Amino acid sequence: MDIAIIGAGRVGSTLGRGLAAAGHRIHYVRRDVDSPVPERLDHDGATTGTAEAVVARSGVVLLATPWAAAEAAVSGLDFGGRPLLDATNPIGAGMALTHGHTDSGAEQVQRWAPTAKVVKVFNTTGMENMAEPRYPAGASMMLACGDDAEAVATAVSLATDLGFDAHPFGALASARLLEPFALVWIRLALVHGHGRDFAFGMLRR
Repeated sequence: MDIAIIGAGRVGSTLGRGLAAAGHRIHYVRRDVDSPVPERLDHDGATTGTAEAVVARSGVVLLATPWAAAEAAVSGLDFGGRPLLDATNPIGAGMALTHGHTDSGAEQVQRWAPTAKVVKVFNTTGMENMAEPRYPAGASMMLACGDDAEAVATAVSLATDLGFDAHPFGALASARLLEPFALVWIRLALVHGHGRDFAFGMLRR
């Protein structure tokens, strides 16, 4: 599958490398396409290009920018009904959510990108678990929610390709739960001293 990645920082490139290793073709968006390609984006199965060109040749788009850059990154792009996998979290000053309870960042992204089928996914854990979601006790859980069932299934399939224990989690409004849940992982990692090498899993009897 051809996958466009908007936001080619540490999160975007980590997901890109993992998806490329799983056999997908990765196309990173770059503003300055004439400058040398950063080392993190220079890997097998990857190309770079402008946002318009990269989206046009991809079947799925992944948004992995910081929240403050999300609106500018997607506004005005024609997604042509493609799935837009939203890995952002709407976190503002003081590590507080800018959206919540009656709205979510994912729903805001959908308003900014009305031609996309937005799916919230990859937002509830750190990039270390994106690089390696498998633990001795099992795989890290990943939930995906969106209003289009086929787009959600695509997100679940890609998360599974990365090694996550991935599951659908309802309509896009369910991001109102997933985004606060992301803060649980962030606070445990950065505030409560657990570090970044842990993950949430789903236990079964």
